[in-house]
Amino acid sequence: MASRPSKIVCVGRNYAAHAAELNNTIPNEPLLFIKPPSSWAELPTVRIPTQQGACHHELEIAVRIAKPLHRVSVAEASAAIDATTLALDLTLRDVQDRLKQQGHPWERAKAFDGACVVAPWVELINAGVNLKHIQESSFELTRNGVMQQQGDAQQMLMPIAELVAHISHVFTLEAGDVVLTGTPAGVGPLQPDDELALSWQLGEQSLRWSGQVIGND
Repeated sequence: MASRPSKIVCVGRNYAAHAAELNNTIPNEPLLFIKPPSSWAELPTVRIPTQQGACHHELEIAVRIAKPLHRVSVAEASAAIDATTLALDLTLRDVQDRLKQQGHPWERAKAFDGACVVAPWVELINAGVNLKHIQESSFELTRNGVMQQQGDAQQMLMPIAELVAHISHVFTLEAGDVVLTGTPAGVGPLQPDDELALSWQLGEQSLRWSGQVIGND
């Protein structure tokens, strides 16, 4: 397993259609929350809690930060991104809904062990990929051969470089930290033994990774 980041910064409601499907309002500024290093996991295994209600998949573009960022410009944020991949922001939806109703934080629903599942990194320097390719990319998730989510990064409410710069004005990003940039519509529950396929058209590259869901009582 690769080294874990000091934190994973996640962005809620960065695609309007996803906000709408959960009957959520679109925030005036990025909705941020953090997953701890202990939530880090890597494909092909996707472990889900099976005793806490529905666990939803949320497919997202992830970017990795190469150096500390504190109150930086959009240009500085763009230059500090050194790798990218797709990730699953796993969410205990029943738990999250209960927490929302009570006005409580989301950590129980978002920060459990294995709640951030990532595909292998694509190094920007060595892969002929740059931030423009990422921001113009399309990606999708199938479950047991059936399409679940299709995303177009150009539909983000706040583009990646602006998002990273904004986060750096809230708290410092350390080298190796990861930012998950939000999920498109189509989120839904996972079941043990589900077969997942993550696909990404990234510049001239067509990337595909597989995963299998395992129940974790």
